[in-house]
Amino acid sequence: MRKSPASLLLSALILGASLPLSASPLPAGFPPLPPQNMAVNQYVTQVNADRSITFRLFAPLAKQVRVLTGATAESCVPHAMAKEANGIWSFRSGVLPPGLYEYFFSVDGLRSIDTGTAWTKPQRQVNTSLVLVPGSILDVRHVPHGELRTLTWHSSQLQRERQVIVWTPPGYNGQGNALPVLYFYHGFGDTLRSGLDQGRVPEIMDNLLAEGKIKPMLVVMADTETDANGIIAEDYLPQERRKVFYPLNADAADRELMYEIIPLINQRFNVRHDAAGRALAGLSQGGYQALVSGMSHLDSFGALASLSGVTTTSVPNDKVAAQLAKPDAINRQLKKPYSGDRRARQHYRQRYCRAEKNTGAERREVRLPQLAKAGT
Repeated sequence: MRKSPASLLLSALILGASLPLSASPLPAGFPPLPPQNMAVNQYVTQVNADRSITFRLFAPLAKQVRVLTGATAESCVPHAMAKEANGIWSFRSGVLPPGLYEYFFSVDGLRSIDTGTAWTKPQRQVNTSLVLVPGSILDVRHVPHGELRTLTWHSSQLQRERQVIVWTPPGYNGQGNALPVLYFYHGFGDTLRSGLDQGRVPEIMDNLLAEGKIKPMLVVMADTETDANGIIAEDYLPQERRKVFYPLNADAADRELMYEIIPLINQRFNVRHDAAGRALAGLSQGGYQALVSGMSHLDSFGALASLSGVTTTSVPNDKVAAQLAKPDAINRQLKKPYSGDRRARQHYRQRYCRAEKNTGAERREVRLPQLAKAGT
């Protein structure tokens, strides 16, 4: 029987995969490989049983390596790493509270992610790694789990393809009572996946539901950066971002939210359409977005949260300023104060949120997201 070219190729690939690899010499200029007589877990970063972290990096040609921990420039702390004879640099931290931590390496002055782990912080320019110390609400637990769905559409407002990620509670099938929705915006420089990989939204929601701390709801994670024509973050100098980029982007994202995202969710899912069944939240730049959209359409939301958010102090907005001048009207509309679990709030403020210190941002909480305790 004559074999087809495709079957011959497949046979060759299978044969090649089964042959032992020869220890051929590395080409000139190729960086050294890690020790072949050690298990991988001996030269990569790991969390220890006592909740300390041993940071490791294989860099035999480096002269100085430091690990820097912390989420902001103000909180970042450098730690000198010791070099072993086999080229592995290491530093062991003290015992740490459970939670998610950011870090990166400085290798002879070059900032580097941890090449020994797959867990990086979702960023438009990736330069930070993440490590989870277990024991908090951020853990993946043996509880019922919700599902994630990615929706893609062509945005007529932005003239480009756009996506949102939707978390639905365990067992959601579109039947029964319509569910409330929380719309969530990430911070500057982050990506659509930030709410998942760094924000730990699925884990937080799964665990709070299992503990009976919240009612079932949908969480819609939108992309704060619109990337519309003339509104691309990387095109602006740092000093121009708040003066020019933020207002332009916020206006475009607001149109996308009100004219496309909310109608899309209303169409695709069995959700409440009233203001009391709709919450809006964000952090940093996303907190500014929540303020702009929430205050511009106050009658469309029943709860609003700006977590370490940029405000009109540094990025003026007439609509937001006008609404904030009428706190009684705001509090009449936003009827559901935060009454959920403090651990989720702590994560977003201390781990995920980038505190806007010394940049003109202010902490002003009007109402926090609609995460009411079950039965209330």
